[in-house]
Amino acid sequence: MLHRRDAMIRLGQLGAGALTLPALLRGRVAATSGTRPVATADSCIFIFLWGGPPQIDLWDMKPDAPQGVRSLFSPIDTAVPSIRICDQMPRLARHTDKLAIVRSLSHGSNNHEPSVYHMLTGRQNPALVVPRNQRTRGDFPNVGSVIAAFQPPGALPAHVTVPRPIGHDGVTYAGTHAGFLGPRFDPLEKVSAPNARDVAAHPTTLPPDLGETRLQMRRGLLKLLEDQDRVLQSRGTRELDEFRDLALKMVTAPQVRRAFDLNLEPPRLRDRYGRNEYGESFLLARRLVEAGVKVVSVTWMYVTPSGAVSNVWDNHGGTGALGGISGYAMLKEKYCIPPLDLGLSALLDDLHDRGLLGRTLVAVAGEFGRTPKINAQQGRDHWGAAQSALLAGGGVRGGQVYGSTDKQAAYVKENPVSPEDFLATIHHAMGLSPEMEIRDREGRPHRLIEGRPVTALFS
Repeated sequence: MLHRRDAMIRLGQLGAGALTLPALLRGRVAATSGTRPVATADSCIFIFLWGGPPQIDLWDMKPDAPQGVRSLFSPIDTAVPSIRICDQMPRLARHTDKLAIVRSLSHGSNNHEPSVYHMLTGRQNPALVVPRNQRTRGDFPNVGSVIAAFQPPGALPAHVTVPRPIGHDGVTYAGTHAGFLGPRFDPLEKVSAPNARDVAAHPTTLPPDLGETRLQMRRGLLKLLEDQDRVLQSRGTRELDEFRDLALKMVTAPQVRRAFDLNLEPPRLRDRYGRNEYGESFLLARRLVEAGVKVVSVTWMYVTPSGAVSNVWDNHGGTGALGGISGYAMLKEKYCIPPLDLGLSALLDDLHDRGLLGRTLVAVAGEFGRTPKINAQQGRDHWGAAQSALLAGGGVRGGQVYGSTDKQAAYVKENPVSPEDFLATIHHAMGLSPEMEIRDREGRPHRLIEGRPVTALFS
């Protein structure tokens, strides 16, 4: 059977060149069904805070830790009396009744590239070339593409990445696409600039002749669809076989255009999310899951005025492209805590108000946490031994904390959760069990995930 979303995915990534690859639309990837748990969610928004957010400054504060470890921020009370979080997130503090805070996520790497791969695929790959770990078809598929492999075809793609996948200087990180499952299950995405000197797609800072109220993502996915419509129409349908013709129909489908058009949202709601790339991405994620997309991966990054991509949660401090400011100053900037507090609280509100939170799992994590010790630039360094992650909706019971760390938020003390367990928990919410199988290009079976879902998190 032809999967209609395949054409959409290939057009989204490759433009008109995808039309020279009709075999991709005819191909099949085996997905073997095992015992399936009862799904508590039918969609997932996975927010990836690339760079590694500091657990001790956000979700796992230790006010009694010694100076030099203790956060420069203060804990505040929240909607749940037993939960306190950072004073820089007053809006999210009102939503802890919807959140499960996992304080015991842990793995053994302190490097970005292998940690990103591990957190997104649930696999470790010692063959990654750091730092130029360009993704390949030999990679294990990421969590969104695995879920997409088990979804029936639809008018919209099963997996979308906004605003762009993790990557910089011409490298798109391993772990950000379908890997050996093949192009059929790649996310619809706008890849990063191919060269370091190129400006990344739809940057946060708009040209001076455009107001912030204009569609911020005009150079993103919606424009991509419109461009492909013009290209395809100019070539004429007589050159298209049935698969190419189907691709054209998908690109021009009204429901596809509507899903990506943020101008259809009320200005007040767009203000509530934030008139920035993060708020726009969260709002687009809500529109996409409402329209039927199964997984939306939101990658948190910042495009500097020069066009360079920065993983701003990597708050060592002293980064030249960011003005050399301290790590704590970075956290308070327009690209870290303030838009997260605004946008994520708006997303939780919006999903709840629309009756979507119960069936939409929201997951928030980075590739690792940060060191207990504050460094000389008033920042923190890479730390895989402990990080905090968030889950909300999709059957997860809000108002709880799972796991704990020691007195300095350095090492897990209770209920350790591995990246494999974390992804297995997402699969579980989506009705997939760890023993289910996918097959690679040679037809070899692979267990979906080696971890075990944290079922205690669910109601």
